[in-house]
Amino acid sequence: MVPNHVNQKISYLLNDKKNKYTQPILAVKVNNTLRDLQSSFNATENIEFVDMHSSEGIIIYRRSVLFLLMAALKQSFPHAHMIVEHSVNHGMFCRITPQELVTPENIKKISDLMQNMIKQQLPIIKKTLSKKQAIELFQKKNQLAKVALIKSLKQDEVSIYYCDNYYDYLYGPMLPSTKDLNLFAIDHYAPGIIVRTPKITAPDKLPPQENQEKLAALLSEADKWANILHCDYVSSLNRYIKKNQTGELIRISEALQEKKIAQIADNIVKNMSHARVICIAGPSSSGKTTFAQRLRIQLLVNGIKPVSLSIDDYFRDREETPRNENGEYDFESFNAIDKELLSKDILQLLAGKQINIPKYDFISGQKKWNGDYLQLQNYQPIIIEGIHGLNPELTNFLPTDAVYKIYISALTQLGIDDHNNIPTTVARLIRRIVRDYQFRGSSALKTIKQWKEVRAGEEKNIFPYQENADIMFNSAMIYELAVLKKYAYPLLEKISSNVPEHSTAKQLLDFLNFFKDIYNEDDIPNNSILREFIGKSCFF
Repeated sequence: MVPNHVNQKISYLLNDKKNKYTQPILAVKVNNTLRDLQSSFNATENIEFVDMHSSEGIIIYRRSVLFLLMAALKQSFPHAHMIVEHSVNHGMFCRITPQELVTPENIKKISDLMQNMIKQQLPIIKKTLSKKQAIELFQKKNQLAKVALIKSLKQDEVSIYYCDNYYDYLYGPMLPSTKDLNLFAIDHYAPGIIVRTPKITAPDKLPPQENQEKLAALLSEADKWANILHCDYVSSLNRYIKKNQTGELIRISEALQEKKIAQIADNIVKNMSHARVICIAGPSSSGKTTFAQRLRIQLLVNGIKPVSLSIDDYFRDREETPRNENGEYDFESFNAIDKELLSKDILQLLAGKQINIPKYDFISGQKKWNGDYLQLQNYQPIIIEGIHGLNPELTNFLPTDAVYKIYISALTQLGIDDHNNIPTTVARLIRRIVRDYQFRGSSALKTIKQWKEVRAGEEKNIFPYQENADIMFNSAMIYELAVLKKYAYPLLEKISSNVPEHSTAKQLLDFLNFFKDIYNEDDIPNNSILREFIGKSCFF
């Protein structure tokens, strides 16, 4: 049964199409713009339904479950407060205060209440308030981060969602009812909880619990850095920008990263007697190349002169490259790497022998040898950078302690506010859009088209191995989205509403509107990871 507050045209279409979908309809795309089911539409507009088989649907479902959780938490413990932070352990980590409330008994109480609200099929109603009304509402609720965010918005009206006497402002569409929100689990994870909802790879079931201690530690470090900078939310960053105080924020952010890279180099030096191979891996646009260069400098400071091998130069020749299910070359596959040649060259180097390094020609699809010879000196390490760097198969011919593995990703320290986090994938996609246009001549449209395949490759080839790392590095800068905005915004505006990618472009534009621009880049050092994307890096 369709809730009676759902738009009538959508209600009619839902009843007409419901037998064609195996998953609940969560939202719609109207002329390639994502909207909730309560929005108004013209009869002539093109409508596409969104379910759990899309990334948008997965996010909408998770957002709606979190909204239900917040409502149940407030009903159970009126003085409790929840902060939505990061994805970890196949779920979303949420910090709850006071921490004493986070007990298995209380978590069960909240979860049971959520299930009861689902059985009641309560409507989740969207209401439009004036900006002044919304500010007054959240001031009464003492949600100061949300008040600061709404004050910074340019529009005169704000859409909020209401369910069972609970109001909230959430960034993005939600389901119109609690009816279909029963697929979730809440795990105790002090000082908070982890909320698990389905992933796009299995939209009809929950992902298993998984312990990711190293990733959790990295996220904790990100929170610590945000506290050092007194910049937890977008509204805090906007205040720095408005007061023209971003110079020190940038310098401290960069100093924190440099200190971490120096600590990693020191740790490598301590293990230099046996760890001769340094593998660096991370998802797209995480800043691997600049990180590798900065690590090299820090090793040189310690009297260690590393050499570099790129996994990309060890691609198999084109005719030997595996193909995916669509018959296209699968360059993301581990089997696209000529592991036999790479293994041979590494062993030769470690034995003190000279090798001729190949250079892969992406146009001809062939490896070429141009007389680029390499030979190691005593205790000289090899840095290997590429997406498969943490895959055990890459270095299984070496003793375990001979390989030092580093995982790098961009885990932003900022939240939009306490209930709206910034997904890592959003920050990385914006980085990639800017970089691809600046240095690869690719439009934002092309980058967004490729993103689904890139993400699928990461899920298959990178994320399963991230806990294999000896250490993790966070490449996100707390100020970076305010810099990237002026580069990405005009590129995204060029994407026509006539193409499916307009939906993603519109969401990114709406997201970037939360940020004020940082126009002055003089304080960004030329060795910054951000320079890999905006230009003027000393390494390229």
